[in-house]
Amino acid sequence: MTSKEMKIEEYLEKLGAKESVPGGGGASALAGAYGVSLGLMVCSFTSGKKKYADFEPRLKTIQEKLKKLRSRFLELSDEDEKVFYPLSKAYSLPENTVEEKDYKETTLESCLSAASMTPVKVMECACEALICMQELADNGSKLMLSDVGVGVSFLNTAIEGAVMNVYINTKMMKNKNRMIELNEYAYKLLNDGKSKARLIYEQVEDTIRPDYDAEKDRIKRNKVDFE
Repeated sequence: MTSKEMKIEEYLEKLGAKESVPGGGGASALAGAYGVSLGLMVCSFTSGKKKYADFEPRLKTIQEKLKKLRSRFLELSDEDEKVFYPLSKAYSLPENTVEEKDYKETTLESCLSAASMTPVKVMECACEALICMQELADNGSKLMLSDVGVGVSFLNTAIEGAVMNVYINTKMMKNKNRMIELNEYAYKLLNDGKSKARLIYEQVEDTIRPDYDAEKDRIKRNKVDFE
């Protein structure tokens, strides 16, 4: 059964069970799906409003992009499980002869590379989604800004979660060139994604946070209590 076919409670039960899958990689992908879904909600509440008429053509493009990314995140959640199975079996391959050892090493390297690429794809998708979220923060419904902020938080979680699954796999690689290649690319995605997410989140927070003098408010409340 795929991630999108399971009920949330069923998925969470499986995630918390003593099973290898689903795990952190699949959960990171689902965090991305939550993030873009919130972006889609913002699109829905912005669309058709006269106030945002000039943004409408671009909004439709963003909406279609986020729908595709949501589907992709769900696919990657399932893909994370699929690439884990051959990796788990590769660790159990015999290594009694030189030929067996060579075969096991080659198989492991291939499986580790595949298992690393799936979370890399999650990070790529999340970074793409953040570009859309920035546009929604700038031009979408102001009443939905908090949802932009929450969506960005989920996408940031997807990025930070996915990179953990890159590192845990590349650390086991004997092919150092491939390990360095994957780690450097993942690290770039991590920094770019976190930077984008932080800027958008802070922009939203600065816009929606109530503006008041905390000290004056405290004095006023204390005075009322005293009286």
